[in-house]
Amino acid sequence: MTYLLSIDQGTTSSRATIFTQAGEPIASAARGFTQHYPQPGWVEHDPEEIWESQLAALQETLAKADIPTSRIAAIGITNQRETTLVWERATGRALSRAIVWQDRRTAERTDLLKRDGVEPLVRERTGLLLDPYFSASKLGWLLDELPGLRERAQRGEICFGTVDSWLIFRLTAGRSHVTDLSNASRTLLFNIHTLSWDDDLLRLFDIPRAMLPEVLPNASRFGVTSAEIAGGEIAITGVAGDQQAALLGQGCLTSGMAKATFGTGAFVVMNCGEQGSCGEGVLTSIGWQLPGEKVQYALEGSIFIAGAAIEWLKEGLGIIAEAAEVEALAASVPDSGGVYLVPALTGLGTPYWDPHARGVIAGLTRGSGKAQLARAALEAIAFQTVDAIRAMEAASGVPLSELRVDGGATRNNLLLQMQADLLGAPVLRPRCTETTSLGAALMAGIGAGVIDRAAVAQSWALDRRFSPELDEGRREELCRGWKKAVRLSLGWERAPL
Repeated sequence: MTYLLSIDQGTTSSRATIFTQAGEPIASAARGFTQHYPQPGWVEHDPEEIWESQLAALQETLAKADIPTSRIAAIGITNQRETTLVWERATGRALSRAIVWQDRRTAERTDLLKRDGVEPLVRERTGLLLDPYFSASKLGWLLDELPGLRERAQRGEICFGTVDSWLIFRLTAGRSHVTDLSNASRTLLFNIHTLSWDDDLLRLFDIPRAMLPEVLPNASRFGVTSAEIAGGEIAITGVAGDQQAALLGQGCLTSGMAKATFGTGAFVVMNCGEQGSCGEGVLTSIGWQLPGEKVQYALEGSIFIAGAAIEWLKEGLGIIAEAAEVEALAASVPDSGGVYLVPALTGLGTPYWDPHARGVIAGLTRGSGKAQLARAALEAIAFQTVDAIRAMEAASGVPLSELRVDGGATRNNLLLQMQADLLGAPVLRPRCTETTSLGAALMAGIGAGVIDRAAVAQSWALDRRFSPELDEGRREELCRGWKKAVRLSLGWERAPL
């Protein structure tokens, strides 16, 4: 038997897992790393800590599995997307902290571009919106703020990359400066129709082409690890951004199938086949390109704060000691008592796309307590997901029949029942909830030629189905209350006193 090694570099932790060709995990390890918040709205990571945490997780996983590297057919990489890094080509030395996808420091820059009327061009070329969420304005900020960086980048001395590129560069000892179609499609610099870096967009954001990675299809040969990393050379044959990897890991191979990943943020992604279509408030990205096939596109709804809202209850308010406690606390009351939490801690994503929105707690009464707030925090995740799905349904013209879910928060049964109730559609939890890691492994298996599409579909198995139990009238009432609370949040940072 041969195995597949998955590297899953996320926003708060770095994970490595070894899977069988049938998608069964046999060993896994994870490492957390530091979140830096130097100013309000700024979020940063240390690139070296990302690398060291990922390397430690990888080496612990190999030790747990206790199999020779010769039996590992390939490595697949998946990663937090949009997070922006720059490093020296000659040394591999990072030149600044990474600017994380959640970071909003470039909101004024993207607002200026909107006022210049260029968003229709950007949207047509990239499928995205002008928002600080994506990589281009973050990279522009680094080029402007780090002395001499732009000149060095123009000379080809500097590499830009998202986290996948950074890891591949380090894994291959600097031999490969590459990325894949899905990650490239989230930079605001890549034309998703011509499948190339776009000269007009590079000029718009003033980005030197010499610093960009080569873009490859998702199941390709991205490089080979140096022997010192894993005790032997292993080919890297699959790369995909975390949400695209989860879509594959959920077996959503045909148009109209959708999944939601509940992590730090929440991301709803629908396979929309070979035709990428834009809709109000939703994004179009490249899903993947497999050998011998055309590019598959995906509609996406992006929710910036999901599990992070629960972390805020723990770290910011101290009403729970561990995130796992939130389910029991929320279940101790029958409802939120009219309390709504809009967790716009870093603005709001789909369908509002308002970087100036801020968090709101509304509907408090003398009877409100920490249990009602805990329940409102869980409901906020579900409400935001409903908002994203309704926008995607409008864009695609296809009503959602079921939602497959994954990510750490799917262990919370109360959250998933809330989601089914507020969505009015079944929510399906698979046996393997680490579908992002699984998707990366499956992509690598396809790239290495050891599995095919049929094996991807067969790797998905149902754990539990959550069916709607809420009547339509109550569902509509709750959703109206949510919309009312959201209106209070929108534009808060700019609202007059």
